Amino acid sequence: MTFKPLTDLSRRHFLVGATALLGTPTLAQDLDGAHTVEVERDLSQKVRRNISSFRSLNWRPYFTSLEGGAILVDIDSRALHYWSEDESVYKLYPSSVPLTDDLTRRGRTDVVRKVEGPEWRPTPSMKLRNPEWPDFVPAGPDNPLGTHALYLGWTYYRIHGTHDTRKIGRRSSNGCIGLYNEHIAELFSLTNVGTQVLLI
Repeated sequence: MTFKPLTDLSRRHFLVGATALLGTPTLAQDLDGAHTVEVERDLSQKVRRNISSFRSLNWRPYFTSLEGGAILVDIDSRALHYWSEDESVYKLYPSSVPLTDDLTRRGRTDVVRKVEGPEWRPTPSMKLRNPEWPDFVPAGPDNPLGTHALYLGWTYYRIHGTHDTRKIGRRSSNGCIGLYNEHIAELFSLTNVGTQVLLI
């Protein structure tokens, strides 16, 4: 029985095959080092689905009344719930949530201001982390707050739209709650200054 030495091509196939079996990323490189290809593991087995968490809720465990309407943001399931004061309207929207627990605020507040076509200024802590960011972005398609914003009683915290729809359903914000622009426009029309808000 004779053994053939591994060729450049068969080495790459061996590395790729072994990586697929192990489920970890690695680098496959030609012998001369000229070409490097990153091989990703199959993420389909690792993705946490939150469909079971994205479900309608009853307002009663969270609020004593619906006076002025109520917004509940569930950070873990990345969902925003809205109930009108007379219970005739209930809405459930997918949302983006803060990137880290350090940026996440939980608790009770309310809507203190509503702005259509909001302007954006990074907070002092955002500028420290990202000094290259602009100091001001006017309303428009480049604005991180999208088309509408609900300003909350906590300084710098908002429920707002986004032009970057890839962010919805992800940990992607610096503290705010983001919605698709069509959803924030609808929520904007349903809420009033004083609408109660709970982030859990």
